[in-house]
Amino acid sequence: MNTFNEIIGDMPSAQKEKELAAKASIEYVDEGMLVGLGTGSTAEYMLRYLGERVKNGLEILGVPSSDRTAKLAKELGIPLTTLGKVSRLDVYIDGADEIDRDFQMIKGGGGALLREKILAHNSNFNVIIIDSSKKVDKLEAFKLPIEVIPLASGKILGVLKQLGLNPSLRKIGTEVYKTDENNVILDVGISKKDKLHQLNSKLLGIPGIVETGLFLDYVDILIEGKDDIAKTYKTGRRKSRM
Repeated sequence: MNTFNEIIGDMPSAQKEKELAAKASIEYVDEGMLVGLGTGSTAEYMLRYLGERVKNGLEILGVPSSDRTAKLAKELGIPLTTLGKVSRLDVYIDGADEIDRDFQMIKGGGGALLREKILAHNSNFNVIIIDSSKKVDKLEAFKLPIEVIPLASGKILGVLKQLGLNPSLRKIGTEVYKTDENNVILDVGISKKDKLHQLNSKLLGIPGIVETGLFLDYVDILIEGKDDIAKTYKTGRRKSRM
């Protein structure tokens, strides 16, 4: 039987690139670390590689960014703790829905943006892993997720329409999507917006908006799966304490 590590050559290109980036990210995990565990398809590859290392004797503690990630981590035998029981994470590894030439990101396609940003903010070092399709010149194609308290969602939809953001309430089929924190998500278009820091601040100033999927100035290392290799970019944004 092939191991998870051996099947990469048989995958479609996008999946192969995700796995290449995920495999390379595990090099930033050392014995005894507190590791933030991201959410999404690329992060799941990382979890499987990390699970193999744990099975082979690596001792770490993981902090999951979603219930979905926690479930998979437990299945893979990765020991877990909570953010409230630790001071800071040594490293946080996660994917991105879009990332531009300045290493600014949109995240939240999987609905875990609030916990993801909390973990990224409380980590000494953030490693982002992507396939090549996620790298763009400008953040515009992927809708920006905004997590909103349900009570205020109707009012906020109106405000966002006035701002020209063309918001839509996220649904799964006919059901309104709920996050792990039991909030809802409004997806908006930002293709005509250039001042991202200003936009983010404006959105967070609207009562009822809990968090946005704009991850600005969070990337320390970007690992991009590109064809048959994993390309690593160091942003130099923050000093690593690794």
